Amino acid sequence: MPVPVPRQRAIPAAECGQAPAASPDGGPSMEQAPPGTNPAENPATRRENPTEKREKTTDETEDQRESAAPTNLTLLLIEDDPGGSPIVPDLLDQSGKPVRVRRARNLTEAERLLTDDVHCILLDLALSAPAPARANADGYGGNGGNGGNGGNGESDGSGDDELAVLRHVLELAPRHAVLALTSSSDAERGAEAVAVGAQDYLFRDELDGRLLSRAIRYAVERKRSDSAERRLAEGRLRAQENARLERGLLPTPLLEGSPLRFAARYRPGRSRALLGGDFYDVVRTPDGTVHAMIGDVCGHGPDEAALGVELRIAWRALTLAGLCGDELLGTLQQVLEHERSDDEIFATLCAVDIAPDGRRAGLCLAGHPAPLVAGPGTPARLLPYDNNGPALGLLPGARWPRTQVELGAEWSLMLYTDGLIEGHVGEGRERLGQDGMVEMVRRQFAEGLQGEQLLRATVNEVRELNGGELADDLAVVLLDRTA
Repeated sequence: MPVPVPRQRAIPAAECGQAPAASPDGGPSMEQAPPGTNPAENPATRRENPTEKREKTTDETEDQRESAAPTNLTLLLIEDDPGGSPIVPDLLDQSGKPVRVRRARNLTEAERLLTDDVHCILLDLALSAPAPARANADGYGGNGGNGGNGGNGESDGSGDDELAVLRHVLELAPRHAVLALTSSSDAERGAEAVAVGAQDYLFRDELDGRLLSRAIRYAVERKRSDSAERRLAEGRLRAQENARLERGLLPTPLLEGSPLRFAARYRPGRSRALLGGDFYDVVRTPDGTVHAMIGDVCGHGPDEAALGVELRIAWRALTLAGLCGDELLGTLQQVLEHERSDDEIFATLCAVDIAPDGRRAGLCLAGHPAPLVAGPGTPARLLPYDNNGPALGLLPGARWPRTQVELGAEWSLMLYTDGLIEGHVGEGRERLGQDGMVEMVRRQFAEGLQGEQLLRATVNEVRELNGGELADDLAVVLLDRTA
């Protein structure tokens, strides 16, 4: 049974700059087809070269090993001289190893030979550029006539854009270093090539192996540096866009017409992020009631942050629509159940509605820590949490009772997430907890701190006690009413 011959691409000219060899009977060899034919397109002429096969396998992972070990440089030479350049066999890289050279006589061959292991492209600017497909007056395509090369798909390069071939190569190989080759009498064209995107230009009649070897190394390093700088700029741009997006998703309190003063602190637990799974909002409805809310989605990733934004926006819409207490939280749980990516995800929430006179409020807790209230002559204390209902998303059909609380004529009300109380105290495993937070706030009130100053001092002291940044998201909202 005959063994099938694997299909293998054929290189139209020998690598390392050597001219194609002839067969013993004087006819064309397997590597050099007669004019007008392409061995790569003839299955009968394809043979597996074990050496080339091993080299291809090595080349596929060469980029991955580039930073770990030095490798031979590979040059793709694109010129229309089938005899090759005599300086090519003498090329050596910085370590003294020979530079591998692949030769392409046109852009069609160059596209086939342009693999990931190619480090640099040496392009002859005199090469014919691809002609745009167009039809003549008779409706036929091609470049027939005196101004073109017939049906070979290449133009004579004498069009309005003298660098069309370079532009085509840059589009074909955006990640490869490119050296432009021109004559010494056309230095201006070489400079234009660099402006278009080539790493450097060389004069054809002044070229030698040493100069070309150095130029290849320089072009490769410059391209690598340019690519790294571009990626850095793109990363910065994405970071700025993400920051603007996250900043736009943070709430803007709607308190116009209310005598209450508002302050807030927000710290996401995710590194280099502005938004976490904690969320809060404050709005005043037309009847004068001020509604405040703070919540926490379990988890710290971007999905949890997105869900927190959805819950906040839903809460604002439901509040402005007139819902309150148990009815609002029940609807909010339905939103959570539909929007969460996993059935195990839940959210805690604390909602407060302050009456228009500011002296009393309704409190609903869904698995969330109770708010803290303090006033002149009244030490800081936690509001009642006996009627604390389950977190949103845990129990279908759950209820959240509303507790009426008296605030008095002058007070400060602090809503917070567990990130404020779960930080460690010292080097042990002990955590601050609600009792530790209440004592801390009592002391800061006694020192006369209020509003922004109070929140800043509280968050800073919690971080200091923890010995550094907190691992969890943190959100704190402070509402003050003065006589």
